Amino acid sequence: MAAPTRDQALSLLATANNHGDLAVKTSSLKQAKDLLLSIDHSLAADLFPYLLELQSSPESLVRKLLIQIIEEIGFRAVEHSPTLISVLLTFLRDSDVIVVKQSIVSGTNIFGSVFEELILQFQQNGKVERWLEDTWISMLKFKDAVFGIAVEPGSVGIKLLALKFLEMFVLLFASDISDSEKLATKGGRPAFNVLWLVGGHPHPVLDPVVLMSEGNRTLGILLNLLQSVGTLPGCLTITVVNCWCAV
Repeated sequence: MAAPTRDQALSLLATANNHGDLAVKTSSLKQAKDLLLSIDHSLAADLFPYLLELQSSPESLVRKLLIQIIEEIGFRAVEHSPTLISVLLTFLRDSDVIVVKQSIVSGTNIFGSVFEELILQFQQNGKVERWLEDTWISMLKFKDAVFGIAVEPGSVGIKLLALKFLEMFVLLFASDISDSEKLATKGGRPAFNVLWLVGGHPHPVLDPVVLMSEGNRTLGILLNLLQSVGTLPGCLTITVVNCWCAV
């Protein structure tokens, strides 16, 4: 079987962008994703601008699928993430709830992955590559936007996912979270959190004091929400209580 080529991926992306049939568009996009993950990373990066043209697709299912592809690429080729993360921010303001939800879910997963890569690079090399710094800065902008969604009026379904993001952020960064069970291992690997940075020489984007301050502030947001559960819809009340129990 011939090796997948850049031209094949480009053709599939063009079909996903221009074809009139939704089933054909989504099928082509899934095939393009497989090719992007199989060809050389530098060749794949050249195609990302064509991939990102799909963010203006009128079909919400295509936009949702694009987010899922960004998440998968983000895990397997994180050095190209700065080009892709900005789309997640854009989709947080999408008119379709399913697109916003997928952006929060995928962004939550990518956030944890990027933080883990930051810690590994810094501990192994004593420095962090520029592309990863840029990605982290973009993820912090994403964090600020999701925090706004969590505390401002809006769709209950979207707010539920935003609250889970807050929970994850607290577990990563709050200085009061030291319970070994809550910082448990995943799949036999230690769970990464801000405590891995304490005691070492701080990096400008990985200063544990700053990160723990943000984590504690987020813990305060959850506490304020917990104190106002009587005014929240039932499902939000349950989620806030569950988040508080988790941290």
